[in-house]
Amino acid sequence: MKQHKQNHFLCFLLPCLLLSVPFCSEARFVVEKNSLSVTSPESIKGTHDSAIGNFGIPQYGGSMAGTVIYPKENQKSCKEFSDFSISFKSQPGALPTFLLVDRGDCFFALKVWNAQKAGASAVLVADNVDEPLITMDTPEEDVSSAKYIENITIPSALVTKTFGEKLKKAISGGDMVNLNLDWREAVPHPDARVEYELWTNSNDECGVKCDMLMEFVKDFKGAAQILEKGGYTQFRPHYITWYCPHAFTLSRQCKSQCINKGRYCAPDPEQDFSSGYDGKDVVVENLRQLCVYKVANETGKPWVWWDYVTDFQIRCPMKEKKYNKECADSVIKSLGIDSRKLDKCMGDPDADSDNPVLKEEQDAQVGKGSRGDVTILPTLVVNNRQYRGKLEKSAVLKALCSGFEETTEPAICLSTEMESNECLDNNGGCWQDKSANITACKDTFRGRVCECPLVDGVKFKGDGYSHCEPSGPGRCTINNGGCWHEERDGHVFSACVDKDSVKCECPPGFKGDGVKKCEDINECKEKKACQCPECSCKNTWGSYECSCSGDLLYIRDHDTCISKTGSQVKSAWTAVWLIMLSLGLAAGGAYLVYKHRLRQYMDAEIRAIMAQYMPLDNQPEVPNHVNDERA
Repeated sequence: MKQHKQNHFLCFLLPCLLLSVPFCSEARFVVEKNSLSVTSPESIKGTHDSAIGNFGIPQYGGSMAGTVIYPKENQKSCKEFSDFSISFKSQPGALPTFLLVDRGDCFFALKVWNAQKAGASAVLVADNVDEPLITMDTPEEDVSSAKYIENITIPSALVTKTFGEKLKKAISGGDMVNLNLDWREAVPHPDARVEYELWTNSNDECGVKCDMLMEFVKDFKGAAQILEKGGYTQFRPHYITWYCPHAFTLSRQCKSQCINKGRYCAPDPEQDFSSGYDGKDVVVENLRQLCVYKVANETGKPWVWWDYVTDFQIRCPMKEKKYNKECADSVIKSLGIDSRKLDKCMGDPDADSDNPVLKEEQDAQVGKGSRGDVTILPTLVVNNRQYRGKLEKSAVLKALCSGFEETTEPAICLSTEMESNECLDNNGGCWQDKSANITACKDTFRGRVCECPLVDGVKFKGDGYSHCEPSGPGRCTINNGGCWHEERDGHVFSACVDKDSVKCECPPGFKGDGVKKCEDINECKEKKACQCPECSCKNTWGSYECSCSGDLLYIRDHDTCISKTGSQVKSAWTAVWLIMLSLGLAAGGAYLVYKHRLRQYMDAEIRAIMAQYMPLDNQPEVPNHVNDERA
């Protein structure tokens, strides 16, 4: 049975005597976990850790509730449950079935596959050894296991022996065991950008895992480039290399598998040192693909790596004997990549010195922070946390989407294929204004948040659950600020006031609370206008009309009537003309005084200037001492 512990590495790829890794003695394999919460019975209620299986599709960013069943037969799930006439398909309206099985006798993946075929929605494997949690990985690749590994779609997790015994005891005692599997915090989600890396290999002849990797790269290319071009993600490829122990650097094996005098090596693709491609061919192509990324990244187009890798897979396969520099150069040329910069990045593979690019890759294999050493190939790392599960487009996309801070996810994460929109059901329990089609419910990849919205530049304020109201400038443009408004005969009146202190106030001509109603004021009946003796009042909606009897004219500002042609009008015009004439005379007098004073001032200035050069008639001569001689 395949399992990974701290000092276990990829030695199965090549005899460990030939190739080693710089940190075999200090390897630190991190077991990626998800949360498991028992909700009933009360005796075992609580939260526990479980180790995510490295196959199937973990529900990154989500959670699942179900009922645990421990089968009475086939408890290790090494045989098909149909042989025992057992089914775990949930009845309509019932919780999904989580099958608890025992470790041992067969591969982890086979246990989960048999449970999935019997209708289980998830699998818990109880350890049979008292030890820390380990990662359940896929078995060594062969034709028989490949047929079911790629078809496993349900999540699985390993639980400790102690916790597994508690679950079995509760079930055997007749208790209904309900629990919740939660992957919402399995990937950190600190901000609006997800950083992820793929540890891969250019070798296309390494078996089932290589085939799955190549298929994934081609399928995921489109989504990866959309996310990268939109600035939502920052992607970086990595390639695992090994070094040849110093005692073997001159051996035939190391010379054929390594470059730079044994510093960077890869296993023989065909596991045959006498024919086909050598491991050093793989190292060189890995280096080329790393440099394609670096050169493309320098031009601001890191996503070109996906184009090169997919094109190289299609055009330059090992099976057709095209896995070489000539074919690679044709792909590079078709993509417009600068070949001179690429050659400079790759350096000399025969040099007896470190290659900066590959040295950086070897250093990166060592775990840093929360991320353990990269010991499984291929490995996807999302926000410095290793991904566990099937390397498949939708499954990986879920893991990436779970790495965004809530409400910052790109549209691709909120599609119906990726998650269920919780705002569609009863508006997610959030505030909404149906008439204005405004809601505080925001769909997120993990669920939903109730947050007062920003609409056309206007921010709504409130708790998001029971109350939201527009605030600030422009609030009256959104649903009239929640205030009363009405339209009649082409006239529109609103009680919305764009002030901080007052929000809703009935406009002039109306009275009321300003929110639910404003009633027209009858100015005529209440004698608030048009009260002069000669006036005749008629009330209108929101205003009034006032007319004067006879030949009189109504002045609204003074609420009075005046004659249109009588002495009052003539006197008014006479007064106007007198005022205008007086203003004209005053202006003319002021102008004459101004001209007289200006002339006097200019005469004085001119005389003062001329006096500096010649004596004037009425001014005594000023002696000049410039030419006086001194003894």
